[in-house]
Amino acid sequence: MAEMWITMGPQHPMTHGLWTLRVKVDGETVVDTIPELGYIHRGVEKICEARDYTQITPYCDRLCYASAMTWAQSYIYAAENLLGAEVPERAEYIRLIAVEMQRIASHLMWLGAYCPDVGNLTVFVWCLRDRELFLDLLQELGGSRMHYNFPRVGGVKRDLPIGFAMRARAKIEMFLERLNEYEMLLDESTIFLVRTQGVGACKAEEMINAGVTGPNVRAAGVNYDVRWAHPYSVYDQVDGIASIEKASSNEGSDCYDRYRVRMTEMIESCNMILSALDKIPGGAETHYNKKDEMIYLKPPLRAPAGQTGFHNFEDSRGESSFYLVGGGGKKGRGEFPYRMSIRSPMFITIPFVAKTMIGYKVADIPAIMGSFDPCIGETDR
Repeated sequence: MAEMWITMGPQHPMTHGLWTLRVKVDGETVVDTIPELGYIHRGVEKICEARDYTQITPYCDRLCYASAMTWAQSYIYAAENLLGAEVPERAEYIRLIAVEMQRIASHLMWLGAYCPDVGNLTVFVWCLRDRELFLDLLQELGGSRMHYNFPRVGGVKRDLPIGFAMRARAKIEMFLERLNEYEMLLDESTIFLVRTQGVGACKAEEMINAGVTGPNVRAAGVNYDVRWAHPYSVYDQVDGIASIEKASSNEGSDCYDRYRVRMTEMIESCNMILSALDKIPGGAETHYNKKDEMIYLKPPLRAPAGQTGFHNFEDSRGESSFYLVGGGGKKGRGEFPYRMSIRSPMFITIPFVAKTMIGYKVADIPAIMGSFDPCIGETDR
């Protein structure tokens, strides 16, 4: 049979966002792929070079709507590195609680979107149901449903609301029980196992050489998590470990391994939140006095020209990084960064995944691509 090119995207359900995968097939077998990105490129980095340091956070929220809190915090740590800001320990605990709740919500969004790709519609509804538990808590912190604008240079927007710890503990306890139901529904499903086991195998060495990070590389047994490899915040003070899955075969980690590592990661995030609520300085149910300066720096925020700030952060999808150079223009009381550059884990991962599909069938493409949890907002920026 003659080879031919087919196009999947930009509106194909497999893409989970606006991008195109051009696939060369020989019958039903994939023999080559070309990913085409850039459909929703917004020029966020250049926009932020015309905003002061306090105005940039909302743009970072929108890099990935499913993981807004992690992207905003990734920027904040780089800005604090540039500006030399000191953060109260209590604020660091609040940040950790917020970002781990966002990680759970992001993984639930991934699982809910992924299961219909491989023939299971029930889990989609379940995941969105349980995601609401954590969105409610995040809304209490930031005041918004999706784009929170919660972290600040030097701390966070506000302290934990009254009763927040009690509600968080109750919801986490309920969610951990429900995770057992997820595992029963998926790990005992012949359809799910056939569609994921032995499909999309990737060797750890190949992913490391390509720059793939996060749960995708940990699913191949690589013990690399920025939270502990390059500790920041108070991750070294709470109870938690990196979630690692042993690759299923000599061919490497498959779609099932990438599913399993995220299930384990949600459990670890729950444990870290509970640990942080127990260990937060002053207690989870106490609050700052109104007369105390609330836990973030006020404008103006200025950095000497040429001074740089950089930070690696463990995003829900891998290692994100911000690079800032001080000394940009001024407007009013604020000062702009001269340059801002963002490293998106998915910008590296998607071209790699496209090549891992070679040798599999066209029907395997949604299972393979979805297992890597693509987010096109952070990819195109």
